Amino acid sequence: MHESLTDELEASIRAIPDYPKPGIVFRDITTLLQSPRAFRRSVDALVHPYIGIGLDQIVGIEARGFILGGAIAHQLTAGFVPIRKKGKLPGEKINIAYSLEYGVDQMEMHRDSIQPGEKVLLVDDLIATGGTAEAGVKLLQELGADVVAACFVIDLPDLGGRKKIEALGVPVRTLIEFEGD
Repeated sequence: MHESLTDELEASIRAIPDYPKPGIVFRDITTLLQSPRAFRRSVDALVHPYIGIGLDQIVGIEARGFILGGAIAHQLTAGFVPIRKKGKLPGEKINIAYSLEYGVDQMEMHRDSIQPGEKVLLVDDLIATGGTAEAGVKLLQELGADVVAACFVIDLPDLGGRKKIEALGVPVRTLIEFEGD
């Protein structure tokens, strides 16, 4: 009998307590990425709802969103656009400041990476408070993108990030939830 996707993901995601600060449980997907079966099943599950809808670009948030986003872009025959931390891109950029659970940061993308009206899917590994994803959606909307959805492997629903993204008019898809932080 085949293990359910939820069971497989729960077994393949490592929990690291008190990282990056006391009281936070870090959900580490590097162990999922090391498992060919869990990685493949995750990508397939993230791709499935978007087959055949004509996505133009998959947008991945640094850094784990690059890994997942590249695989999803390949599966959907779409382009891949990175959202990077400030100071990493050489061309003309658009940037935004955002709040993290443990501070403030900035991220940016090339101004010419998305054309107005392009259908895009935003990808990252996890949604917690939603600060990073919210900033990504706002960058994309400022460039005129049609943000079809935002997808994540993990949702931490107690932290409210999903609601922030949905409030921007963007549906959210996740594969697994962990209660608490």
